[in-house]
Amino acid sequence: MPFGEQPAYLRVASDLREKIVNGALPPHTRLPSQARIREEYGVSDTVALEARKVLMAEGLVEGRSGSGTYVRARPVPRRIARSGYRPGSGASPFRQEQTEEGVRGTWESRSEQEGASAEVAERLGIEPGDRVMRTRYVFREAGEPIMLSTSWEPLAVTGRTPVMLPEEGPLGGCGVVDRMAAIDVVVDNVAEEVGARPGLAEELLALGGVPGHVVMVIGRTYYASGLAVETADVVVPADRYRIAYHLPVK
Repeated sequence: MPFGEQPAYLRVASDLREKIVNGALPPHTRLPSQARIREEYGVSDTVALEARKVLMAEGLVEGRSGSGTYVRARPVPRRIARSGYRPGSGASPFRQEQTEEGVRGTWESRSEQEGASAEVAERLGIEPGDRVMRTRYVFREAGEPIMLSTSWEPLAVTGRTPVMLPEEGPLGGCGVVDRMAAIDVVVDNVAEEVGARPGLAEELLALGGVPGHVVMVIGRTYYASGLAVETADVVVPADRYRIAYHLPVK
């Protein structure tokens, strides 16, 4: 194949993608059959099948059992604002961010102790196997799951204190900064790293996605004088949301 020339299946997928994007193939329209693609583009069955697989992997089409392959409705991405800690609110970052967007979100959570994995231990600056409190969250907006999060807090910091369980006790539901302040731990900075990857099966099931969909992952760690006091992975569907940062200039 000459340098720069696309394989046939990608050329077919590109043309079909353009038709989907420009509305020639609107949402809920049945995608041309494999035989139709073969005839229209003059390609083999294998090429036609691979082109359809590309569109499915990109989330542009979906298979319906016994019916065929259809163009998926494309959601208009919405913003999830991340503007950092605002003192005096007492609210979690999620509650602050949703309030900023004019929507009140809800969440479910479950906490349990475990030994830190090698990755979590590295992020928290502790030894693998050290005890941490893991809390898993499902965040919802108008009943729709929009975000997942798993956080880990070292029990060497929070163990046997009123804030050991993030969602229980006198400061249950408050953000990390306020909870740590209650035990005289002053959080002074937070680091976030944003990446993307295919969603895990259990993540997509919880978020209402389909296999192959991409999620954005925000790895967040709170520090107090260089000591990591909480680290978390926040998972957001990439096709439905955009992460918007508003940061002060110092």
